[in-house]
Amino acid sequence: MTLEFDYTPAANLLRDRVILITGAGGGLGGALAVACSTLGATVVLTGRTVKKLEAVYDRIEAAGGTQAAILPMNLMTATWGEYEALATTIEQNFGRLDGIVHAAAHFKGFATLEDLEPREWLDSLQVNLTAPYTLTRVCLPLLRKSPDASVVQVSDDGGRRVRAFHGIYGIAKHAAETLIAEFALELRNEAGLRFNSFDPGPMRTDFRTKGYAGESAAATPTPESRLARLLWLLGPESRGVSGQAF
Repeated sequence: MTLEFDYTPAANLLRDRVILITGAGGGLGGALAVACSTLGATVVLTGRTVKKLEAVYDRIEAAGGTQAAILPMNLMTATWGEYEALATTIEQNFGRLDGIVHAAAHFKGFATLEDLEPREWLDSLQVNLTAPYTLTRVCLPLLRKSPDASVVQVSDDGGRRVRAFHGIYGIAKHAAETLIAEFALELRNEAGLRFNSFDPGPMRTDFRTKGYAGESAAATPTPESRLARLLWLLGPESRGVSGQAF
C-alpha cells in the first residue's frame, strides 16, 4: 500500500452527506471530522470523552464547516441497547447515514501475550472489534437508505502483518480487517454499499505516543496529511470500490 495519494477533493465533495465518526475526539477522527464538515458533510461525532468531542465541534465551527452533532458513547462498556439507541437517534434526526468511519481504537502499549492481562484482552476486543461490528450491524438499515454509503475501518500495520508484542491490539485489528472484508463479500450485490479498510501510517497523535514515546513528533506526519484517501473513500468517486485494504 502506498500512503501517498495525490487527490484534491472538490469543495462540495460531501455536501448533504451524513457521516458517523467513532473516536472523533482523537487525532485522526478529529481531523477527519473537521475536513468532512468543511466539505459539506453533517458529521456525527462519537467518542467517550465529551470535552474532546466539544473541542472538535468548536474546531468545526471555527473552520466554517457544516454544523456537527455530538452523540457520546463509551465503546468499551456500551450495550447492544445503547448501540440501537444511537442508531435510532440518528434516524430520527437525519433519516439515513452516508458513511461510517471506525476510527476509535484501544491500545495501552506493547507487551508480550504472556504478560497480557485478561481484562486488557476483553477491553481491546470490545473497542477494536466488537464495536465496529455492532455499530455497522445496527446502522445497516440507515446505510441502505443512502444511494451511496461507505464504511471505512481504520487499520494499521499491526493489523496487516503479524508482529511481536502487538498483543491483543494486533489480533483485534487483524480480525477487524476480516470483518470489513466479509461485510463487503456478503453485501457485494448491494450497489449502494461499500466496505473498505485504510491504514493511514504513522501519525503525530497522542495514541501513537503510547507505543513510541521517544519518537520525534516533528518527524511524524500530522493526521491532516493522511486524510486524502479517507475523503476519497467517503465521496462519490470511490463508488463501486469495496473489499479493498488501502
